[in-house]
Amino acid sequence: MSVQERKERERAERQRLIVATARELAERQGWDAVTTRRLAERIEYSQPVLYSHFRGKREIIGAVALQGAAELASAVRTAAAGASGPRERVAALAHAYLDFAEGNPAVYDAIFQLDGGLAFAQEDTPEPLKDAFAALLESLGEVAGDGVPPGLFTETFWAALHGLATLTRAGRLPPEDTGARVELLVDRLAVV
Repeated sequence: MSVQERKERERAERQRLIVATARELAERQGWDAVTTRRLAERIEYSQPVLYSHFRGKREIIGAVALQGAAELASAVRTAAAGASGPRERVAALAHAYLDFAEGNPAVYDAIFQLDGGLAFAQEDTPEPLKDAFAALLESLGEVAGDGVPPGLFTETFWAALHGLATLTRAGRLPPEDTGARVELLVDRLAVV
């Protein structure tokens, strides 16, 4: 292994450490607790080293969002793959999405609520964000119904899931009724 390869590997490892530490801190104490100073202390590197990887907190949030989007896509695909029919796939997808949002609130916020400097629904949208949408589209497109564009249906279904996740987390919807809400959403929107 060349010196250059070793340096690149070490740089990538430092970057992963920064992202993992930011994510852990955000999940425990919220994004307000994530500062470059605190991250530098936690990873035991100087702030200039941290800035050599990210220009600031916004880019760190973006990196966490991209990592989270990949995890969300995987969770949705895994859940849908284990279901037997279209309706079951959509219900499994919905539960996986809501479980991800509940289990990873800071990551969910990084993806959908905070400004990580990422473009959505654009030409330059990063691949992990496109893939997360594609993971939804794979199962939802088949239940959109005649004459309904699958992308539009997926956006609408996703918006409903996002609303359920956000309102439940904020305490505006009782969590014990989540299953009934998912059933209603699937029954009313998914044409199977």
